[in-house]
Amino acid sequence: MAPPGALRELALALGAAVAALGSLLFIAWKMYFRGTGTGTGWDGWWERELRELRDRAPPGDAGLTPSCAPQLDWRQVLVLGLDGAGKSSVLHYICSQTARERIAPTHGFNSAQLCIEGLEMDLLEVGGSQNLRAYWRHYLSEAHVLVFVVDSVDRSRLLTARQELHALLAAEPRLPLVVLANKQDKSNALSTAELREELALHMLSEQRELFLLPTSATWASLSSATSVLHVKSLLVTLLSQP
Repeated sequence: MAPPGALRELALALGAAVAALGSLLFIAWKMYFRGTGTGTGWDGWWERELRELRDRAPPGDAGLTPSCAPQLDWRQVLVLGLDGAGKSSVLHYICSQTARERIAPTHGFNSAQLCIEGLEMDLLEVGGSQNLRAYWRHYLSEAHVLVFVVDSVDRSRLLTARQELHALLAAEPRLPLVVLANKQDKSNALSTAELREELALHMLSEQRELFLLPTSATWASLSSATSVLHVKSLLVTLLSQP
């Protein structure tokens, strides 16, 4: 009989593979319906998830709709980062300004859609646990912008974050990059200047568009200098470029 540790690792690996396969099938299915112009069969959990996000938004919260007008330009934002960096919180507050006491971590993937400034912006977040990172690169080809979220307090894993980020960038040398120095509301958070060094961002090619923003993905910080709403504005600007 296999030792319990081996069985646990096997279960984790199988779970990661199933989650990644489901994510890839979801993207392929969505792209198929976009290409054919038919969406009558696609009213399952994708629509329910968007409906849930829309229902959580306060009245008059513009941009969050079950589907965008077909004439809008489609753009995808890929949101990655180690587990616990705050990716789900960033995604939530980009899409909705409603307060949340707790946002559950993403074990597979999470997605949201914004119709804003003439764009259909799909935001796709893939979980950052160790057994899912091997699948990250499979999502790069459809992305127009990569958002990489870093926990500014988690010094012990900055080397891992740097290695994972540079591996992604080596696969897509021209993909625009937005690095979020998240959790700036914490007193022991590293500054953006310190994170630039820790992540070796100065080593990246000058041909790549690179932005490093301090963020606090909390409701209390939405009106502050570290609001994720600045990220939303930057994404609209980047994706609106010809």
